[in-house]
Amino acid sequence: MEIKKGIAVSPGISVARAFILDSEEYRIPLRYIDAKDIGKEITRYEDAIHLSVKELDNIRKRFARRLGEDAAPIVEAHMKMLQDEHVKAQVIENIKKNKYSPEYAISRVLRRYTKALYSAHDTFFTNRIQDINDIERRLLKNLLEERREELGDLKEPVILVAHDLSPTQTITLDRSKIKGFVTDVGGKTSHTAIIARMQGIPAVVGLNSISLDVSGGDTIIIDGNSGLVIIDPDEETIKKYSAMGKSYVVFEKKLIQELKGQPAVTKDGHKVTLFANVELPQEVPLALKYGAEGIGLFRTEFLYNTPQRAPTEREHFDVYKKIAVQSRDRQIVIRTMDLGADKIQVGGGNKEKNPFLGCRAIRFSLLNPDSFRTQLRAILRASEYGYISLMFPMISSLSELRDAKEILEDVKDKLTQDKIPFNQKLKVGIMIEVPSAAMIADLLIKEVDFFSIGTNDLIQYALAVDRGNECVASLYQPAHPAVLRLIKSVIDEGARHHKNVAMCGEMSGDWVYTILLLGLGLKTFSMSPIVIPEVKKIIRSVTMVEAKKISAKAMASQNAQETADFLKEYTSRIVPQFS
Repeated sequence: MEIKKGIAVSPGISVARAFILDSEEYRIPLRYIDAKDIGKEITRYEDAIHLSVKELDNIRKRFARRLGEDAAPIVEAHMKMLQDEHVKAQVIENIKKNKYSPEYAISRVLRRYTKALYSAHDTFFTNRIQDINDIERRLLKNLLEERREELGDLKEPVILVAHDLSPTQTITLDRSKIKGFVTDVGGKTSHTAIIARMQGIPAVVGLNSISLDVSGGDTIIIDGNSGLVIIDPDEETIKKYSAMGKSYVVFEKKLIQELKGQPAVTKDGHKVTLFANVELPQEVPLALKYGAEGIGLFRTEFLYNTPQRAPTEREHFDVYKKIAVQSRDRQIVIRTMDLGADKIQVGGGNKEKNPFLGCRAIRFSLLNPDSFRTQLRAILRASEYGYISLMFPMISSLSELRDAKEILEDVKDKLTQDKIPFNQKLKVGIMIEVPSAAMIADLLIKEVDFFSIGTNDLIQYALAVDRGNECVASLYQPAHPAVLRLIKSVIDEGARHHKNVAMCGEMSGDWVYTILLLGLGLKTFSMSPIVIPEVKKIIRSVTMVEAKKISAKAMASQNAQETADFLKEYTSRIVPQFS
């Protein structure tokens, strides 16, 4: 029996035989064509595009029938890229000018996009590589006239094991046959992960070599809650996890049903607001399904998927208007672009030796005012269609905040001059994710309407720990006394000025810290949609008096791990299902 730890991207527990999925990688050698065949080869390429789009349209329709139209944009994005005139022109130019075969021309062009995304060294953008690879495989398959059995045609219940799984492959999965999947690569923000959550398929990714460690027919266990995968489990372990899987399904359904429409209020009447963090527009319906009262963090980085150009104002506006309508008058907090040297740069940019301490987030926006103004105009225009608030990321000083607000006011004045309507009372907030911002919270709070604590970066910067570095991962401790003091000071400052303080980092959605944060005075939690019912259950199971006692004990502790263990044990006693 072997236990492997990966990234939990879709909750649930499954036990089944493994089905090893071929990678379907096509190795395309350099091949030239005769000049007389250029026209014929271009036609063959265009026919492959037409056939690929037709296949995707059929998949989109099947997906929409099963999960609703809100899921369709993922496939539509693939269809648009297949038909993108800029991409098509580059491929045809390679065929005409260099006399490359269509297969090689496609690989050459799309691999340039892949390389640009990979060089970003950022999880969100590297996850988009999966989409480009999916498009390339489909085109090459149709050019080579190969037909493979769709995953939806599987006859027996299995757990899929693969190096990677594309979004359109995931869409075709038959939930009655596919009990879960595990992959070598992947991340929480990939389209594949999002679709898995939409369909309720347990999944663990980022397992490095799982496709080599498992043979077809092996029994494996997926724990999509903790990210564990067990290969060749013994009978006792199989029985244990089979029972856990059934219990989880019952508990999850009961939890969602029990708490549907119920407020997040403590046993002694203290009301808390639960928002969702959203990566893409199609996640909004999922967030509402899980009980989100609004969107506490709408990330906008996905709009910058194309390295060659910045998104237009229209592209920004269409997305923001859509989520405003989807959210049905619930609050939406849109964060301006969090781009930088460690991520894709619009219009290029110099490499930095230490990008995490360099030109990123609000610093990048202030140095690229045209792109910044474009986004601000779109957010303001969309504010006419819903309860939208705006949030600046990674503010570290008062001068940065004032510079950003000055540009915002200029944009407002221009819209007013052009008689373009927007919400004149739009609320403006900032992320508190840099220690300097937490330490001058008393100055910053006077300039904004609200704070949102981004614990992911706050912990990283406060403890000088790269959370992506496995050598120091154990030092990344949310319960570290320094981190807790920073969080408490920010929450207290908000209370003194009667302004809301939210938290949108991963700590907000980790049930181990729910009671602690509640006791510290946090009134607005924003998290991944799928954990909202769990956090709500804990809040409704404790009194504010208890929470304050627990937080006081945690604040007095000098050992982060002991604090985390104490919080976990206490919560498990209140809500045994989380033990």
